Amino acid sequence: MNHMMKIYGNGVVANEDVSLELRKGEIHALLGENGAGKSTLMKVLFGIETPDQGEIILKGQKTAIKSPQDAISKGIGMVHQHFMLVPSLTVAENIILGVAPKKGVFIDMDKAIEVSQNIAKEYNFDINVKEKVEEIPVGIKQKVEILKALYRGAEILILDEPTAVLTPQETEELFVQLLKLKEKGHTIIFISHKLDEIKKICDRATIMRNGKSMGTYEVADITTQEMSRLMVGHEVSLQFEKNEQHLTDDIFLKVRNLTVHNSQGVMKVDNLSFDLKGGEILGIAGVEGNGQTELIDTLTGLNKQYKGTIQIKGKDIANASIRDIRDMKLGHIPEDRMITGCAKTLSIKENLFSNQYRDPKYSGKLLMKQKELERRSDELIKEYLIKCKSRKQNVGMLSGGNIQKVIVAREFSTQPDIIIANQPTRGIDVGAIEFIRKRLLEFRDAGCAIILISADLTEIFSLSDRLAVMYKGKFAGFFNNVEDVTEDELGQHMLGIKKDDVLEGVMYE
Repeated sequence: MNHMMKIYGNGVVANEDVSLELRKGEIHALLGENGAGKSTLMKVLFGIETPDQGEIILKGQKTAIKSPQDAISKGIGMVHQHFMLVPSLTVAENIILGVAPKKGVFIDMDKAIEVSQNIAKEYNFDINVKEKVEEIPVGIKQKVEILKALYRGAEILILDEPTAVLTPQETEELFVQLLKLKEKGHTIIFISHKLDEIKKICDRATIMRNGKSMGTYEVADITTQEMSRLMVGHEVSLQFEKNEQHLTDDIFLKVRNLTVHNSQGVMKVDNLSFDLKGGEILGIAGVEGNGQTELIDTLTGLNKQYKGTIQIKGKDIANASIRDIRDMKLGHIPEDRMITGCAKTLSIKENLFSNQYRDPKYSGKLLMKQKELERRSDELIKEYLIKCKSRKQNVGMLSGGNIQKVIVAREFSTQPDIIIANQPTRGIDVGAIEFIRKRLLEFRDAGCAIILISADLTEIFSLSDRLAVMYKGKFAGFFNNVEDVTEDELGQHMLGIKKDDVLEGVMYE
């Protein structure tokens, strides 16, 4: 890709004179802060966006890529951060979707199963292709996405944050598969914010900042500190000292015998009990789909269909509305920033105050106090380092990491007593990660009670005071001394290989 330019309709320069060179049979890292232009560059390569300037040369021939179908036909495949699978279909049906073998006018399912099994075997992917996607673990879904691209003839494979939802064991397994793909001559673009993973698996790295390329480097010749500095323009440290813990006497959140079924009647939270005091961070680890989402939806009032009791500061929330729960000074950073975290067609200002519009500081008798809202919006944009043109900009026009900063600014600016942070730093850059983690520790030191759900085990280990592992709706492990737990041990609990019967310290009473 030579001298690529992409300017969006709102005037945002996403790519400014960016060049990217890929060699056959290499794993090439693409890294940069959120809003640095990585996703736009890949959308251009995959035919989702049309560049304003620049050329793409594929196997020595100048080419134009007009659509994702065009990209696929030219041997370029993309595995998105949020999987594009149909849950109700089988693995085989997902793999052949849109390019199915036919028997007359009908899909030849026997042939579909056969070709899916053959491609899985060819690439050493141990997958039962007859299973429904909704019933397989997230690590297998990742492999199905890769097989889907390979079945369509992908020689260049774009992987967007491929390890964001994987356990350490699943990540290791994925890396083995990627190295095998590399040996077979495939070229892989590896987009990640995990610099240690880039050091482990990538050959070269192209680093982007503010829409420009900061250069391409041999990974063996550059340190993670240098990578961070090139990404954000200054030194970044994700190591921080945790202050001594000062627990409050009061239990801020008390959960007893909580049982939750999903809409299909499947039990997702199984008779769970625990306490949370002020001044602590309770980390909850687990492979996605083990009840974390249902637990959080119930604690925050989004789901009212449950058995058991939940008390916030001694008050049962069974009949409390979401507004009532918010008024109890509970802040919530949701798992999915686009679906439940923000209103993407509204402005930054409107999103920042969507949970505070009744506050007398901002609301008059008849009208909102616009000057005060504007003043405070600008303050929060500056304080939380939100990259935008102005407070009037639609949130949907921001990069993923900057949308996350808007959500965090909204939730933290209410000075909550309880924070439920679900994947607060997923898919965001090192600068934003450093900022959000430090803020969470500041709230903990100020006596706030925090639940942290994260797929990033470094985050779980570095922030948590106590640590739980969810497996099939229960706590498969509970650790009061996080220092005593290894990453491998945690991974074994996450995969259900290891389960503890006695859970000491889950409750304070």
